[in-house]
Amino acid sequence: MIRFGIVTHGGVGAPRSMDDGCSAAALAGMHSLRAGGSALDAVVAAAVVLEDDPRYNAGTGSVIRLDGKTIEMDASVMTSEGDLGVVAAIQFVKNPVLVAREVMRTPHMILSGEGATQFARLRGFPHYYSPTPRARERHQKVVQLLRERKMDDFRPNWRNADVKALWNFQSRYAEIFGTDTIGAVAVDERGMFAVANSTGGATPMLLGRIGDTPILGAGFYAGPAAAIATTGIGEEIIRRQAARAVYDRITAGETPPQACERVVESFPGEIPFGVIAISRRGIGVADNREMTRAFQGANDDQG
Repeated sequence: MIRFGIVTHGGVGAPRSMDDGCSAAALAGMHSLRAGGSALDAVVAAAVVLEDDPRYNAGTGSVIRLDGKTIEMDASVMTSEGDLGVVAAIQFVKNPVLVAREVMRTPHMILSGEGATQFARLRGFPHYYSPTPRARERHQKVVQLLRERKMDDFRPNWRNADVKALWNFQSRYAEIFGTDTIGAVAVDERGMFAVANSTGGATPMLLGRIGDTPILGAGFYAGPAAAIATTGIGEEIIRRQAARAVYDRITAGETPPQACERVVESFPGEIPFGVIAISRRGIGVADNREMTRAFQGANDDQG
């Protein structure tokens, strides 16, 4: 049985060369747990590390939307006690997960768009806008694929999409020419579970697009039995309510590895998907790509 522990991920399909970032995040979370912090403290600390690492598609490393300048981010936090905080399509903040935690302290559960950004200012989070060179490179790649009509190979859910007809940015379409999240799940010595998710969204994205990261039961779930975080193409994760599907399997008696594997198997091979889970019985990690992951223990009853 696990006394306390944390699992982190850096997005389905992330290369193993980025595992050091997940390890650093997990170490930050374990430091919090060992110091007596809650599971919520741990997952937020881990998520902040990953949001601050420009290699990951969250916080500083968030992808740029199709207009070449807009960055909209989603983040969520939840505990097994039912506390929930979410921001969706928030702009101009460095750490969306910290704003999501602030939402948890309000009468609301979800804030979006301009309202979320203004709430962040009210809570003292400064203006932040710093697209990384990697984000700009990813945008140029998408523009080139769209021009060459090769988006089918890059993002199957954009097959046959008429981008010009769908254009909803202020910039004119004529002026312009990654799916992943970061996440952490933890359990503390008091038996509380928590999950934190954060993302800069998918590539490509229309203005205002929201994926699975802020959707309860899809991108994240925490309850008395476990905490779950998912990563992949948000629209497909939402359709399958993937996080809740893993949770329900665990409550039905499956181990976290079994539950994660079964839900991954329910996704078509061409749809990238990964999931992490933690319960008192252990941790689970599964994906249909090469997913960055790091485990920092799990201190068991003998530890």
